[in-house]
Amino acid sequence: MCLLKSKPTNAKQVDIEKYAGKWYEIARYPNSFEKNCDYTTATYSLKKNYIQVFNQCRKADGAESGIKGKAFPVKGSNNTKLKVQFFWPFRAGYWIIAKDDDYMWALVGSPSKRYFWILAREPKLAPDLIEKLKEIMKNHGYFPERLYFTNQDDLSTIESTSN
Repeated sequence: MCLLKSKPTNAKQVDIEKYAGKWYEIARYPNSFEKNCDYTTATYSLKKNYIQVFNQCRKADGAESGIKGKAFPVKGSNNTKLKVQFFWPFRAGYWIIAKDDDYMWALVGSPSKRYFWILAREPKLAPDLIEKLKEIMKNHGYFPERLYFTNQDDLSTIESTSN
């Protein structure tokens, strides 16, 4: 049996209202738009015709960085596939590959498998859960060895200064 699939398999259904809110980035594939970013969060807010996305992080030099975008559920995907837009007119695939039944963690990837994130409602996950999530990644054709684990250690200090 081959564990690599040409396209990721999605979670069966995503309740956008439960998915909305703040997520902490536990790990990601390295990418240019998050270069030198740690303490990274993504906040999803429901709007009338879309989902507002606000990604923010603290750079290595201490500077805060953030960007707002919009996400649009793909019809027929049971909200497991979104098209995310940070710069008009470009939209990128954002697939929710797997999620916790209680929406405490989610695995998100791009259909091209160029991008991947482990997100959680808390800034840390137990090591045994991380190993389980790595196995799910592999089963969907992603590569756990490529993950960069985001530093969230001093997040409480940063959150108290940004409020």
